[in-house]
Amino acid sequence: MRLAASIHGSLAAVLLCIAACDAGVSHAAKPASASPLAPVPKNARYKNASQPVDARVEDLLSRMTLAEKIGQMTQAERAEAGPGEVGALMLGSVLSGGGSAPSPNKPDSWANMIDAYQDAALATRLGIPVIYGIDAVHGHQSVVGATVFPQMIGMAAAGDADLMKRIGEVTARELAATGIYWNFSPMVAVTQDIRWGRAAESLGEDAAAVSTLATAYVRGLMAPIAPDAAQILPTAKHFIGDGGTAWGSSRQSIMGVQYRLDQGDTQGDSETLLERYLPPYQALLDAGTGSVMASFSSWNGEKLHGNQTLLTGVLKQRLGFKGFVISDWDGIQQLPGSFETQVASAINAGVDMAMVPKDYRAFIRVLSDAVNKGVVPQQRIDDAVRRILRAKFAMGLFEHPRAQRSLLAEFGSAQHRAVAREAVAKSATLLKNAGALPLTRGKSIFVAGEFADNLGFQSGGWTLQWQGVSGNNEIVGATLLEGIKQVGGANTAVTFQEDGKLQGHADVGIVFVGEPPYAEGVGDRDIEDLALDRREISAINALRSRVDKLVLVVVAGRPQLLDKVIDKVDAVVMAWLPGSEGAGLADVLFGDKPFTGRLPVGWPANAAGYQRADAPLDKRCASLTWAAGDGIDVAGKAVGSSVCRR
Repeated sequence: MRLAASIHGSLAAVLLCIAACDAGVSHAAKPASASPLAPVPKNARYKNASQPVDARVEDLLSRMTLAEKIGQMTQAERAEAGPGEVGALMLGSVLSGGGSAPSPNKPDSWANMIDAYQDAALATRLGIPVIYGIDAVHGHQSVVGATVFPQMIGMAAAGDADLMKRIGEVTARELAATGIYWNFSPMVAVTQDIRWGRAAESLGEDAAAVSTLATAYVRGLMAPIAPDAAQILPTAKHFIGDGGTAWGSSRQSIMGVQYRLDQGDTQGDSETLLERYLPPYQALLDAGTGSVMASFSSWNGEKLHGNQTLLTGVLKQRLGFKGFVISDWDGIQQLPGSFETQVASAINAGVDMAMVPKDYRAFIRVLSDAVNKGVVPQQRIDDAVRRILRAKFAMGLFEHPRAQRSLLAEFGSAQHRAVAREAVAKSATLLKNAGALPLTRGKSIFVAGEFADNLGFQSGGWTLQWQGVSGNNEIVGATLLEGIKQVGGANTAVTFQEDGKLQGHADVGIVFVGEPPYAEGVGDRDIEDLALDRREISAINALRSRVDKLVLVVVAGRPQLLDKVIDKVDAVVMAWLPGSEGAGLADVLFGDKPFTGRLPVGWPANAAGYQRADAPLDKRCASLTWAAGDGIDVAGKAVGSSVCRR
């Protein structure tokens, strides 16, 4: 295995390397300190786009004061810092957290807002553009009118690298239209436990598949957008091991919810853990990814934000990462000690830019003081800023910092939505079929369940708000019910009753079940909580005698427990969280397109026997109804490449 050579040699060797290499800081000559506020000549080398990136970086770095350098290392939230703060503090970055948007939430409002930030940054002495970041994790889903793709777990089911690349390209164009060139995506956690609230954001439990699909997506994000556009900067996150934390190890509590897995502790032999979780990072670095986000989680008890062995020793030295490390939302503040200790620990460990949404002024003050006292070496500051500037120059942000307004006309266009509809169809995973599918046009179809006609529910977390939304008022698209009506055509009688109370008879009944939206640790669940609720079971029981064929469609970011209903239905379809284009599901239900989705995670048979993906294979396989790789075709024949194939 090619990766093994880069991570073995063991962590002991990494520790020795850190000590010998001054914590991974470059030994390039220290830039000469410019006199404070020295005027910058118009022909300064860093302003010349024809010059090599590294030469531009060194020229600019040599002209910067400590305040300007630390400003570049600081990221504030848009609701907390306006253009005035960007200009006064020379901030390097601004972000939108989940649900943080201008009013009205329209593409041109975003473009106007971000261009105002750029105007303020470009008016400073050095004219360094800000880099605006956002979690565009399944399309540019924070903006009303965006194309909302399936959540990544669905794309893992599709398993189509070319499609992932095209999704990246569409997302990049919609980002650039609003002036955003930094995407906090993809998440390359190798998910070991479906109880995790971020399983839906992941690309499944197989590291090789995660690597292949994430690499394709990144290549799409980084593809040329327009001759006068900057390149999108992807982010590999969350470094490292966030998909394998131990149950009950999290100490985080948000919104009154005690996290159980998210932000917890990944435990075990470090070499074995690196073999499992590091390959996707190596793949994305090889593809040119220029930023990596540190994980909230811990590694054998040590918070990643302060783990020098992993951030500097493994990521920067062993893997040769030349980009920059961004902290997660207030992640530095989760380290032990005072804020002063936390800041010094994170920066010395290898964090290059701090996501300090509200506390950006305090961060600047504390880090400045730490440098002046020698707690954080000047060399470490120069290394961090060098990495940030290198990314900004390489992506063309100095030449093209503003929104690509010519792309606003194609924002959420029919062409973009066609890619999303294809993604929905390819992600849908057929798990059982006893002659119920494909649906026949001209028949009577009765649809039930609260997930049938709710764009918010079918889109999941991070859509418009951090925890997602409910209803059809804000997301532009077609619900799953609307898709069935559209694709079925005028000759197909489709009726809907959410509670499943059908008066009379129908040829086919379709019950939609699932989970309401959530994000991160708010979605951590006991395995028993993944069972269908009483209303869903009642709807299935009530319909069984009133329809000839009964189809169950699951709308969720992870498997649900179906042991109480599996024998009562004729077909089971996992729709995942399909996003805005509900007609894509109808395309496969009616047989216009084949079912090609395969499970990217195992599907437990029941709560009592649940086993994580890292459990011994014999125990794991015995605990599953369907294994990763499983699916069936419309004739009911098992297909796929499951490691549990009997």
